[in-house]
Amino acid sequence: MIVTLKDAQGSSARISVEHGFNCFELLAKVDDRTVDVISTLPGFEETGERPSGSGIPLLFPFPNRICEGRYSWEGKDYELPSDTVGFDGTGNAIHGFVIDRPWRVTSQSENSVTGEFQLSQDAPDRRKLWPADFVLNVKYTLNSASLRADITILNPDDVLLPWGLGTHPYFKLPFGDTSRADQCLLVAPARAQWDLIECLPTGIQNSLPEELELAEGVYFGESKLDDVFSAEPAEVIECVMIDEPAGLQVAQRSSGLFRELVIYTPPNRDAVCFEPYTCVTDAINLESQGVNTGLQVLSPGESLSVWIEIEAGLVLA
Repeated sequence: MIVTLKDAQGSSARISVEHGFNCFELLAKVDDRTVDVISTLPGFEETGERPSGSGIPLLFPFPNRICEGRYSWEGKDYELPSDTVGFDGTGNAIHGFVIDRPWRVTSQSENSVTGEFQLSQDAPDRRKLWPADFVLNVKYTLNSASLRADITILNPDDVLLPWGLGTHPYFKLPFGDTSRADQCLLVAPARAQWDLIECLPTGIQNSLPEELELAEGVYFGESKLDDVFSAEPAEVIECVMIDEPAGLQVAQRSSGLFRELVIYTPPNRDAVCFEPYTCVTDAINLESQGVNTGLQVLSPGESLSVWIEIEAGLVLA
């Protein structure tokens, strides 16, 4: 099932309900130009193949990896089987439980749609793999050249719910018809970089190297990235991709709870991923080692809401 959103100004978005409630297309109208914002691999719409490689994958109850798919919580050991959840090429569970399963549409209008995913209902084979049941509710609203996701996490269980949330948007570069991807400037409010061994944080954070002063901007053509950063604390976290020759930009803003940021430039593809996370990779393991990871915990019956917005526009002088 594909849901198409339309705006009176001429923007549109498409969401694959069957494949993780993934917004795999966003065409944003900026004056008389249409900006094709999101990169999607051929065939995703039909097959959902490689769900982490297209559109805006939703990552929950953990973003990125859990080391070897094993963790402990409240004195109980858990192991995620590779035949039930996604794993990377080095033996780590990756990207959570909601990315590759059908969701349920609970409401819809011309420019908005709400999807819901409950672990015990929509992936019952995965329920025993997490300490508590959860409900994830996502409302997409298209307004002019902006797509906003309002996200609510609910704990319907009678035990504590540990969780982390992230998205993995693929932004297509460039934004203009005649400009090049390597002319696009990438700007992010990164203040520190997590030390990684094979994509897993050691728990140590380092200062940014000179070549990665992301707050000043780096050009897409000069940096190949697959790194985890901590953002400067703020009520709104903003990352911007600027196509200077075209005079166009795309900004991604999120609520301040998204304190971590993965930046990834996939190989052989003119795209960049600015991935907002509420916690760092492997948070549920690092937290038990005394690392401040951003791991969230909801008590029974509690809920929490956050938001992410993507907006295309003109570059302001």
